[in-house]
Amino acid sequence: MKTIKRYITWSIICCGILSGSCTKWMDIKPENGLVAQDFWQTKEHVRSAVNGIYISLLNSNLAEQLFVHGELRTDMVELTTFTNLQLDEYRYANLNSSNPSVHWAPFYRIINFCNNVIENAPKVKDIDPTLTQADLDAYIGEALAIRAWMYLNLGRIWGDVPLKLNYTASDEEELNIAKSGQADIFAAVVADLVRAEPMVKETFGTTTAADKGKVTKYTVNALLADVYLWQDDFQKAAAACDVLINSGKFDLVPGNPSSWLNVLFATGNSIEGIFELQYDRQFLNNFIALFSLNPRYQVGQNVYENLYMIDETDPENFDIRGNRGSLDASTGQIYKYQAINRDVRKTLEESYTHWFVYRYADVLLMKAEALNGMEQGEKALELIYQVRERANALVFNDLAPNENDFQGITSFLVDERAREFAYEGKRWFDVLRHARRNNYARLDLITNMVMSYAPPDRQQAMLNKYRDPGSHYLPIYFTELQMNKALVQNPFYGN
Repeated sequence: MKTIKRYITWSIICCGILSGSCTKWMDIKPENGLVAQDFWQTKEHVRSAVNGIYISLLNSNLAEQLFVHGELRTDMVELTTFTNLQLDEYRYANLNSSNPSVHWAPFYRIINFCNNVIENAPKVKDIDPTLTQADLDAYIGEALAIRAWMYLNLGRIWGDVPLKLNYTASDEEELNIAKSGQADIFAAVVADLVRAEPMVKETFGTTTAADKGKVTKYTVNALLADVYLWQDDFQKAAAACDVLINSGKFDLVPGNPSSWLNVLFATGNSIEGIFELQYDRQFLNNFIALFSLNPRYQVGQNVYENLYMIDETDPENFDIRGNRGSLDASTGQIYKYQAINRDVRKTLEESYTHWFVYRYADVLLMKAEALNGMEQGEKALELIYQVRERANALVFNDLAPNENDFQGITSFLVDERAREFAYEGKRWFDVLRHARRNNYARLDLITNMVMSYAPPDRQQAMLNKYRDPGSHYLPIYFTELQMNKALVQNPFYGN
């Protein structure tokens, strides 16, 4: 859990602000060369520090990390010849503590930035009277929410992890922190979000990019719905979804094949977006390099034919999320991050499609999951079909479960989430969350998925591992065990 040193050049942390890049709401420039003890003096310092958190979401490899952890162990992707051994080991359940893919440093780095704001921003109010309590609360609320998002990721990727809620200013500080159980991590996520919800703004009232790219009340409630589902607290999850649904501020982008992809993904910040990482022409991502030029990842075998399916009698009847939506069936490439529309691709200089943390379709399907958990299958199915109707999902993959068939609706929902959120870093987590409920009553969701992509010579070994719930979480990277003597390796991976 390596952290930043005591003497910090805030211009480096907020590099995107200094260069004038990224969205215009990041427009406060920190004073060049300030060290930490001189920094927390003005409201501009607070604002710069919060903006630095957002910059850290962009200038790290966070989006690729989220893609890898959410997609690599699933049937949605295949590795290409441009990949490396560490990703091959990850995909085929051959992980150990020396694999760099299991390093959690990017998440804790962002957490430490959040802790810095939460711990130090309140001191500024006594120094700078122009910092209002409302603005201070909003800044702290944003940091709390992003910290909660990072811990939600840590909890569902590693299971039990250290819960560090204080700022570390130096590598020399002792960091011997034992792991907290996954349930305690999720409880801490809820606590941060419940605290943040009345503090953050409903709208920034400036630009759409601010409302979609920064934490609002709606971001917090989407996060709450998500973590409540991991806790199987279906009533609270549904209530959190209702905050967004009843606000009237969100809707599904219309499913016009000629415009849907452009409005939702290529342009971004649409009526469907809730929280999007705001890449732009000055702050590019590496999606086109990852998925097009020398692609490490490509579409999984038979995803198009088996998941989206084809109407061979009517070529004009297709799911807009399938070919030239999420994927390119002719090349096997992941398409949604490199597309301007169904027919035109972006250049490398246009690699700024946003990474979606939450969008409105997610809220509808999270509420469907909660309703199914509350034995309200009819209402759950209405929401699933609302998402399917927008996409023109084909009748061939309509499982048509009975409204009283909890497991049937579960299978239908898991499949629909795969279609809707293909390559958005959600597939593994969706399968795991549903599989583990009721003492892993649906372990078949994991084992059937593994069987669908495991090479014949690896299939049995992979199945044997995935039947052990300990394998569903990653090992702790070896350097963390060396630096933090209170850590114990996750049991599945030995000492």
